[in-house]
Amino acid sequence: MLKIVPFEEEYKDVFRDLNLLWLERYFYVEEKDHELLNDCQTHILTRGGLIFIGLLDQIPVGCYSLLKKTDGIFELGKMAVDENFQGLKIGQQMLAHAIDFCKMNQWKKIELYSSTKLNTALHIYRKFGFKEIVLEDSAPYARSDIKMELIL
Repeated sequence: MLKIVPFEEEYKDVFRDLNLLWLERYFYVEEKDHELLNDCQTHILTRGGLIFIGLLDQIPVGCYSLLKKTDGIFELGKMAVDENFQGLKIGQQMLAHAIDFCKMNQWKKIELYSSTKLNTALHIYRKFGFKEIVLEDSAPYARSDIKMELIL
């Protein structure tokens, strides 16, 4: 059974490495990725964001972050599942956890940036109620060609 736990320093390499693997597989690692992944403490956690790690039999197999944009609005990002454990609905369990966590904290909205190349991810986001919204010209990643939100 998947156990989702808050970030601890011991997971910083896991968080970085899981994300680097999928980024390098489908795209390339951008400057903002390096910033968030190499110093998540400064660029995510101290700015009011959170990181969660998915453990299967105590083995880290997935992760995601919630980056604070404004009060009550967070960006879901850096969600990754170890390719050796894909197909077990780990990503869906982590997404459900993120939504429940945000609702529990009475936040207003979750936003995310993605790519239309990631059909499986987009299908899951839509399944959980995310709707496509206008992508601003200053999207944080070059690979982002779609923006979605979930009003809580």
